[in-house]
Amino acid sequence: MDDIRQAEYLAKKYANTILRLSYTYLKNTHDAQDVCQTVFLKLLTTSLTFENEAHEKAYILRMTANVCKNILRSPWHSRTCSLDVCADIPVPEPPDNAVLAAVNALPARYRSVVYLHYYEGYQADEIAEILDISTSAVYTRLNRARAKLKKMLGGSEHEALHE
Repeated sequence: MDDIRQAEYLAKKYANTILRLSYTYLKNTHDAQDVCQTVFLKLLTTSLTFENEAHEKAYILRMTANVCKNILRSPWHSRTCSLDVCADIPVPEPPDNAVLAAVNALPARYRSVVYLHYYEGYQADEIAEILDISTSAVYTRLNRARAKLKKMLGGSEHEALHE
C-alpha cells in the first residue's frame, strides 16, 4: 500500500477514535489534533504489520495513550496556560451534558478506563493490555470511576437498586 492510500485508510478508520481518546486525556481539542498528527506520523514512518484489525486498533490506541502521557509529563505542558484562560474573547457555551462533563472531570487514570470501556467497547482484559496495567486494576478503576460519577451526578445506591 503506498503512503497516500495508507494515510487515507488510517485517517478514515482511526482519526475520530484517536481524537476522542486524546481529548479525554488532554481536555483540549488542539492538543488532541496534535496527538492525532503525531500518531499518524509515527504510523506512516514505521513499517508495521498487524495480525488482525483488533491488534492494529489496540496498538494505535496504546500509542495514542502513550503520546498523551508524554505530553502531560512534559515541562512545557505544566508551564503553559490554555487560551481559554488567557483570552478576552467570550467563547460560546457548550451544550449541557452532565454525564460527559462528569466523565471529563474524572482523574486521567479513571477517565481513560471509562472511555475505553463505555465509548470504545473494550473488555477489561483488552483495556489492561492497552494501558499496560493489570486486569484487576482495570476493574478497580472502573468501580472507583462509577462511584465518583454517581457522587458527581447525585445518584444514590438506593436509586441504582431500583433501576
